Amino acid sequence: MARNNSFIKLEGTLDGLTFYNKDGQNLVKSKNQVSRNRIMNDPAYKRTRENMQEFGGAARCSKAFRESFSAIARLVADTYLASRLTGKIRGIVPNGAGLRGQRNINLVDNLEPLIGLQFNVSKPFDSQFNAPSTGPVIDPNRDKVTWTIPDFNTDTYINIPEGATHCKLALAAGYVSNYEWVPALKSYEPVEEAPNGVGAIVYSDAIALGAMVGSDTNLALDLTAHAPIPVTTALFAGTAIVFYQMVNGELYELAQGHSMKIAAAQ
Repeated sequence: MARNNSFIKLEGTLDGLTFYNKDGQNLVKSKNQVSRNRIMNDPAYKRTRENMQEFGGAARCSKAFRESFSAIARLVADTYLASRLTGKIRGIVPNGAGLRGQRNINLVDNLEPLIGLQFNVSKPFDSQFNAPSTGPVIDPNRDKVTWTIPDFNTDTYINIPEGATHCKLALAAGYVSNYEWVPALKSYEPVEEAPNGVGAIVYSDAIALGAMVGSDTNLALDLTAHAPIPVTTALFAGTAIVFYQMVNGELYELAQGHSMKIAAAQ
């Protein structure tokens, strides 16, 4: 993939080159000269097929992860969250048991690469909100999550975007199963169908910006409806901040400034 910096902006295919626009950038890529039939059948492409299978598994696992946070992802995620997340999960695959191309995706024993995941790399959570806090804390049974933020000065600990008058802090949690290769289906499937790709979120009351909050903020999620949680399923907890502007007594979400990260997992 290359960038097209010419003053002539094209879209479409010309002489084996495809010109397209993505996120305001004019890009160009060459057409693949190797047929799909050859890739899928030629012994010389065995390693390619193995990588394709494992990448497909990482993509399915990534999708379940994103679905578990879908209630807030539309506000806090950037365009490339899916690709970044899939890449991190693909990096976990070599740690799994099995033959190349069929190795298990063992999230439960490889949580560390996903802790600290930023949903928007241009708005890291700690750059938007850095008040001292406890948690989030995940209960040993993995069916409760809490986050406590002692009273703080919003001017000191929040990077307030232009136009914001209020904010809400949010605690989100999502379950994601390990994935395994199923030969009969020729695809990666969740080890446990439930709970997988499901989550919950709770918001604080609206916090007026420009002064002390006035009290501690306590957020809690009760996920016992999904208990008992299988040992092959991981629970991820995210902390977020969402900004608002008050107009005529009504709060409206801003178009920018929101942020979230994965802060704990178990």
